[in-house]
Amino acid sequence: MANIVANTELEHKIIEALKTVFDPEVPVNIYELGLIYEVNVDDQKNVKIVMTLTAPNCPVAESLPVEVEETIKALEGVNEVEVVLTFEPSWDQDMMSEEAKLDLGLL
Repeated sequence: MANIVANTELEHKIIEALKTVFDPEVPVNIYELGLIYEVNVDDQKNVKIVMTLTAPNCPVAESLPVEVEETIKALEGVNEVEVVLTFEPSWDQDMMSEEAKLDLGLL
């Protein structure tokens, strides 16, 4: 049970850190944009993040996953970080949080 609580706390820290990473083309963080599909933390505090981009040919396809990995690796308590890029399902505006849609004037 202690590991579940510890991992939940670490997941919260990871999500807060992800909110500091922005897509350079959109003034909203990648978490609120809906680019983060999964955040998984195992018992050894290894982190796996499954994410996407707004488009497969996105200009930050090379740099954004690296920025995500470095941001999460910098967190205290994190062991290894793996960032998996996927395009299934394809990202669309419906994946954005209400906050992101408000920020972009879509509501």
